Amino acid sequence: MTAMSTRAKLGVVVASAVLLGAVAAGYTATAAEAPRTPPPAGGEQAVTLAPGPRLLAITDRHVSTVAATDPAGPRTVAGLECLRVYAAAGTGVCLKPETAWSYQVVVLDATLRETRAVSVPGLPNRARVSASGRMVSWTTFVGGDSYTSGGFSTRTGILDTRTGATVASLEGFAITRDGRGYRNPDVNYWGVTFTADDNRFYATMSTRGKRYLVRGDLAARTVETLKENVECPSLSPDGARLAFKEAVDADPAKGWRLSVLDLSSMRVSATAEVRSVDDQAAWLDGGKLAYTLRRDDGQPDVWSVPADGSGTPALVIPGAESPSPLT
Repeated sequence: MTAMSTRAKLGVVVASAVLLGAVAAGYTATAAEAPRTPPPAGGEQAVTLAPGPRLLAITDRHVSTVAATDPAGPRTVAGLECLRVYAAAGTGVCLKPETAWSYQVVVLDATLRETRAVSVPGLPNRARVSASGRMVSWTTFVGGDSYTSGGFSTRTGILDTRTGATVASLEGFAITRDGRGYRNPDVNYWGVTFTADDNRFYATMSTRGKRYLVRGDLAARTVETLKENVECPSLSPDGARLAFKEAVDADPAKGWRLSVLDLSSMRVSATAEVRSVDDQAAWLDGGKLAYTLRRDDGQPDVWSVPADGSGTPALVIPGAESPSPLT
C-alpha cells in the first residue's frame, strides 16, 4: 500500500478541524504543504540560535534567521526542517517530521545540534522555550479521543531540558475552575508560555465549548482558570502582560483579534491589527508583537504591531512564519 499524498492528508486534517469547530487551537494546515525549497549551501553552519540581534523564523519549512535591523533583507536558511520553531537563551525547539505520518519534538543547542528528541502524536501546532532556555513545551493536534465529536483534540507536553523530566500531556493536572475543583474528560490544553521561574506557566484550556486562560504550577501538577476567551497566551518580557488571540464575540468561527491582557488589572486591550490572527504571537521586545498571517494563496508572512494598541501593523519577514527573537 502506498502512502497517502500530502494533499490527501491535508484534506483529512482540514475536515477534522472543521468538525472540531469549538476547539480553536488554530493549527494552520497549509503549513504542512509549504513548498520545500532547498536551503542554500552552507546555511547549517551560518545559522545560530545564540542570543543576538537576529530574528528566528521558518522559511519554506526550514530554520532561518534574519538581522533584526533588516528583517526583510537577506536571510540565512539551514537544512533543518521544522513546522514550528522557537528559541531562547541559546536553546531551540523544533517540531519536525519523523516519518510521513509522525513528528518529533527536537531540542536544539545554539549550533542547531539535536540534544533531545521526543516522538509525539498528531500534527505540530505550537512550541515554546522558557526565557532561561530550560523548559520546552509543544502542542499537537491528535485524533481518536472519543470525547470529541469530531474525533480530534490537542495534546500539550512540557520537557525540562536540565533533568529530562517530561510531562507528555497536561490533561492529568488537577484543575481549579472558578475556585472549585473540576474534572471533565473533554479537557484540552494548548499554547503554553512560561514565567521566569521555569515552574509556573500560562496556557489555554478548553472544556464544554469554552476556552479559559489558566495558570499552571508544574511542580504541583495543577492549573487554575483566570479568564474566559483567552487563547494562545504569550508572556511579555517583564512578566506583566499576556498577548493572546481573542475570539470575536467569543466565537472562533468569527476569527480572532490580537489583544493584550494586563495581569495586574485583568484589563484587555486590542492591538491595531484588525485581521484575524490565528497564531501564538511572540514579543519582539517589551513593546512589539510578531505573528504570522497567511495570504490568499496560503503563503505566510511575519507581521508586527505595537502591543499598546497604537500604530499600524507592519510587514516584518516576507515569506516566513513561526517568528521569535533570539534573546
